[in-house]
Amino acid sequence: MIDLGQLVTGLEEEKCKMEIAKASQEWGIFQVINHGVSLDVLEKMRCEQVRLFRRPFHEKTKQGNQKFNFLAGSYQWGTPSATCLRQLSWSEAFHVPLAGISTTGDISTLSITTKQLATKISNLAQKVAAILAEQLGYKPDSFERDCSTTSCYLRLNRYPACPISPEVFGLMPHTDSDFLTILHQDQIGGLQLVKDGRWISVKPNPEALIINIRDLFQAWSNNTYKSVEHRVVANKNAERFSTAYFFCPSYETMIQSCFENSVYREFSFREFREQVQEDVKIHGYKIGLPRFII
Repeated sequence: MIDLGQLVTGLEEEKCKMEIAKASQEWGIFQVINHGVSLDVLEKMRCEQVRLFRRPFHEKTKQGNQKFNFLAGSYQWGTPSATCLRQLSWSEAFHVPLAGISTTGDISTLSITTKQLATKISNLAQKVAAILAEQLGYKPDSFERDCSTTSCYLRLNRYPACPISPEVFGLMPHTDSDFLTILHQDQIGGLQLVKDGRWISVKPNPEALIINIRDLFQAWSNNTYKSVEHRVVANKNAERFSTAYFFCPSYETMIQSCFENSVYREFSFREFREQVQEDVKIHGYKIGLPRFII
């Protein structure tokens, strides 16, 4: 747990930045408080999600997405590529490009709340990325151009109560594919990460946001920062809601190590995503960064 309220001038600021870098190196995930995202907005977002997911299934599918001013195809459920029960994610989600919601004139409470949350978390993501770049000796504005709100996403998640838990996961074990994820989870819990070969639960905290390093940051930092494998455990008795912000570059962005002796070859984000999708289609799971080792 890191208090971002320490990011003021002086020794406290430097200590906080070092804590962020250390957590990113040793764990690949950490929680933050005093993050600048109002708890009122976070609670409003959760209430909007509950109402959204209570809609009938036919309203949430492709035709219904226009009802919420989300792009067609943003609603997802289960795992279309699953070849066995263990590959099935017991969940549903709206995967929402920020480029889509930032241009709409929709004045519904869902749209307004989504925009408010996205603006605040975007600022936080840029701040954390700047700190991580600075701690490796690079300019704090290294990600401002490539990771704008036009290329980032929000994912609104619901994990229904699962009568056959633990035979399936809410979300299968995986690493995330871009630079950072910033997550707010409710009090049900279920998020777990791998540390030293064992699964550790992330304790819910209503005032905290969870930040985890993703594949592109691991590649860019030449394995200095770790993209942590994580999963969501299904719950037999209660449904779970969470909101995730994905700090993404444009598809044309080239990912290159910030060090000379790179572990990974240079690749575009588009190439990385297409390779991941191909592997999931063929093998049923993501291979990820090992595909790009020199």
